[in-house]
Amino acid sequence: MAALVVVALLAWPIGLAVWANGKVQHTAALSGAANTPGTTYLLTGSDSRADGGIEQDGTEGSRTDTILLLHVPDSGPTALISLPRDAYVEIPGNGQAKLNAAFSWGQAPLLVQTVEGLTGLTVDHYAEIGMAGVEQIVDAVGGVNLCHDADVNDADSGMVWVAGCHDVDGTQALAFARMRKADPKGDVGRAERQRQLIGAVMSKVKPSELAVRPGQQVALIGAGTQALTVSDESNILDMARLALAFRAANSPEGITGTPPIASMDYRPGGNVGSTVLLDPDTAPAFWVAIRDGSLPAGPVGGVPGA
Repeated sequence: MAALVVVALLAWPIGLAVWANGKVQHTAALSGAANTPGTTYLLTGSDSRADGGIEQDGTEGSRTDTILLLHVPDSGPTALISLPRDAYVEIPGNGQAKLNAAFSWGQAPLLVQTVEGLTGLTVDHYAEIGMAGVEQIVDAVGGVNLCHDADVNDADSGMVWVAGCHDVDGTQALAFARMRKADPKGDVGRAERQRQLIGAVMSKVKPSELAVRPGQQVALIGAGTQALTVSDESNILDMARLALAFRAANSPEGITGTPPIASMDYRPGGNVGSTVLLDPDTAPAFWVAIRDGSLPAGPVGGVPGA
């Protein structure tokens, strides 16, 4: 996900933007639904093994562990909301299931439709980054400093961590962003680390300094675009606007967090297993407030009772 931000930040000079735009891959993703106020971006991280970011382990196709909704209202604070991959939602044409099943079953188009039904917001731009892209962009900026307040040795993600802050390379950063099972906060904790990684990459990329380092600009854009896919209607300048929105959301004047959660272990029966239940009483009003920019700045949501 951090690669999206870096690519956008580097694309201001017209010549560089044209070159970068030609490297970006496109996909049909948007639903064509009627516009809603403001600008809404849907950002995902694909864990497909095809790009080499994760070792082959028998997993077929692609899934997404990262689903971020970034909304810029006509007025009010910009919001960056992490949607839990296990959120129990209605998937058009498929009934109720975990949110990331929409991506597995119908890729970007079905995920977009599902998120639009969940939030009431029309997605204007879609962007997807492969896991290899995360590693490459972190390495391209010379590594980042990340913090986690617990020791971790998680075989599934590969995250090995001693409590505290550490300078890490791309491989370690990817593990940091993927780890879930060793985190008592599960999806919510992983989403927090993913947003931390985005902020860390952005802090390493200063356009004023890169302006005098054209070689580094080209290297960073090459790394960022290699695994980047955006909706057909989007271009590199839209990604630049996305970067500005990321900065606004992560500033003291922005909103970050999750929708209201009623349960982290909701079991609806059948073969669905444990899911995350968004609060049916407060979530609808939450999305209206995000759309209208009427929520106050600051963190929102999180683990119930935390």
